[in-house]
Parts: sequence; structure tokens; C-alpha cells
Amino acid sequence: MRVLAEVHERDGYPMNWPSQPGEWLSGGPLLGSWVAELEGRLVGHISLSQGGEGDLAPMLWSERSGATRGMTAVVSRLFVAPQARGHRIGALLIGQAVEEARRRGLHPVLDVVASDAAAAALYERLGWDLMATVEQQWSPHQTVAIRCYAAPS
Repeated sequence: MRVLAEVHERDGYPMNWPSQPGEWLSGGPLLGSWVAELEGRLVGHISLSQGGEGDLAPMLWSERSGATRGMTAVVSRLFVAPQARGHRIGALLIGQAVEEARRRGLHPVLDVVASDAAAAALYERLGWDLMATVEQQWSPHQTVAIRCYAAPS
């Protein structure tokens, strides 16, 4: 959680700091989680899960492909320590999550806050397809623009 706190302080991810960061990282219908180490230090994290009610990317991919939402896996909780960037750690973590999704016969999708330009640029460099940018109501007083992506086929 130290690395997550560093990322939040520097980049504002996650946008809303969770009241229980450990549960935020490990909660939900997880299919897997991975961490990255560099020189013996934990420097990154990613999760793969089944889509939930609030996940827009599985719905958009389902509408586009004609497959059910259950045929997707949501890539989430990706972060890399600021001091470890530039080593392709984010791309390696995404590759691991995509590999696991495909091993399970699922199509990887994700969403990212539209203001997180660095994350969007990473996904686009890796060939992910922007399906839509949509407004999502996170609370009665917070509406956020979300970019929804699907992994390349």
C-alpha cells in the first residue's frame, strides 16, 4: 500500500483514496492479481476480475461484439511506483493480465479516468481500442469522464 500511496500522492490515482486500501486492492470477484519487483522492491500491481455492475467496458464490448458480458475480464488496479517508471513494468503487468484472461477464454477490457492521460497513452501504445468515453456517476456529487478500452483481438 506504500506504493499505492506514492502513486496517489504524485498522480492522483486512485482518484478517490479508498477508506480500506487493502480491500480495494484485493476485493471483488478477482481472477488474479500480480505484482512487479525491481531490484528486490515492490514497484507495481495489476488485477484481473469479472465485471461488476458499475463496469462500463464489459457492457460496451458486449454490445460491440455480440458476446455476453460474462465473456470479458476487467483489467484494473494498475499502478507503477514513480521511481520505477521507464522500465516497461506497466506493459509487462498488462501483458500478464491479458495472458491470464485469454487463458480463461475471456476478452480483456478496462476503463480509465479520462483525465489520466498517461494511462490512456499506455493502453493506446499497446494497441488497446478506445470503445467510448462516457460520463459515470460515482456519487451524488461526482460525475467522472471514463475512457473504456478493449484489448486487441
